[in-house]
Amino acid sequence: MKFTKFGKALLLSALSLGVLGVTSCVQSYTVGYLYVTGTVTAQGSGNGIISGFSIDHQTGQLKIISGLPISSGGANPVRAILLQASRFLYVLNRGVTASGSADCTSADPCLNSNITQFAVSGNGILTPQATFLSKGINPFRMIADSGGNYIYVLDHDSPSNGSNPDCGVALGNNLKTCGDITVFQVNPTTGRLSDVANSQLTLPYFPVPANPVDFMLTSTNLLTLTGPAPTSYPYTGGASVFPYTVASSGQLTVNSPQPLGINQGTAILSAGQLIYVLDNEPIKVNGAVAANSQILPYSLGTNGALTPGGAVPDDPTQENPIYAIVASGKNWLYVANQGNNNTSSGNTESGITGYVIDSKNQLSQMQNLLPFGTGSGPQCLVEDPSNQFIYTANFNDSTVTGQSIDQNSGALRPLLKGSSFAVTGPATWCLVSGRSG
Repeated sequence: MKFTKFGKALLLSALSLGVLGVTSCVQSYTVGYLYVTGTVTAQGSGNGIISGFSIDHQTGQLKIISGLPISSGGANPVRAILLQASRFLYVLNRGVTASGSADCTSADPCLNSNITQFAVSGNGILTPQATFLSKGINPFRMIADSGGNYIYVLDHDSPSNGSNPDCGVALGNNLKTCGDITVFQVNPTTGRLSDVANSQLTLPYFPVPANPVDFMLTSTNLLTLTGPAPTSYPYTGGASVFPYTVASSGQLTVNSPQPLGINQGTAILSAGQLIYVLDNEPIKVNGAVAANSQILPYSLGTNGALTPGGAVPDDPTQENPIYAIVASGKNWLYVANQGNNNTSSGNTESGITGYVIDSKNQLSQMQNLLPFGTGSGPQCLVEDPSNQFIYTANFNDSTVTGQSIDQNSGALRPLLKGSSFAVTGPATWCLVSGRSG
């Protein structure tokens, strides 16, 4: 078949539009993957595993990646992150005590905790690469900076906890008990981690106040939510925020702590333009309990100072909020609530509460909508790379729950072909990847 110059131009134009259309549809990736960490069984000594699914961006359905699940490289994985354009995945394994329990404490700490690095192939398969050790005791949180240059690990207890003078020196008090943050630099080629020492105090870690609950990172600050009293894992009781200023070298500089006026903070995170603290304590209005928990938004100021934006009650039917995200490019905030998260109590109701963020960054619950359903005991909340679906990984019933996002209202709807997907053993964390090859 022959084409005129004009015909060739039309053909090239059509081909160009077709290619551009496909690129726009998948937003610069060809496939999305969802990874879920968990344990083989609910027993404290349960070996850690990583399950993986490819995401159908037309329906939101999940398909198991061939070759998965695989070992997470340790026991009781609790966090995972993807770096370097999703070429490397890192899993934080808490380990177990000498007796084989996952209830690690300062007196009976976790053993064999580690960070295991995996290479991620173009088809989503994971291959273990190397193992790295945090400097503290009982690590339980892990995050990375936006450029993928540094990884930060929150250790519930610093080395030599209970007899450590470095705590008081670093934090400006006489205490000898504290938590700490271990900092690693990431090699952009190999993904290997190298230690970043505390140059100010000549320590291998950066102290934080005792009883840390959670932490988060912005481009300028690292904020740790801490509590006045010890609690068992998963740690709660957050009441204050301890801020560090973050340097481009990964170094952390201490700033003044800030009390929040709460007693049961469960999480601190950055979503959209604000910092959110989730608080699991009854909220009273005119003497009556109006909600079992609340969401506290803050704007971030100089040296990590937080300015409150007005607390908002959680839905009255929900409790124990543990994570939140803002939909990409939208003004919708979603909060995952675990409920009781205790299978023996018979009360395991869980759900996702949706909020609209107005032009002044104020929150209002989505009107006339009940909390959106999820599996029992959600541990995380993620949006797929095409920004059409939201997933939770659920501890109590060992599932992943998927829902579609109504692009007009923000409401979450069950997937048309089924919303629940089984994983091997209780789930502990989830994350998504958009790969272009």
